[in-house]
Amino acid sequence: MASSRFFIGILLAVFTIVFAVVPPSAGAQSMAPAPVSDGTSVDQGLACVLMLAALVLTYLIHPLDASSYNFF
Repeated sequence: MASSRFFIGILLAVFTIVFAVVPPSAGAQSMAPAPVSDGTSVDQGLACVLMLAALVLTYLIHPLDASSYNFF
């Protein structure tokens, strides 16, 4: 009983390694090409970072305007 479980475990490990290492067959569809950035995603990311910086600065400066202390 234990030897059959051991044999099945070894067989499963071998199949896993073989299917992980062997490349797909030539008849299968080829992989899709890597996506190419056209610059709009970079622009949107930069715009989000700038908006976040503006939001943080607004919330840091606003309490200074509302307080009775004169820092500047």
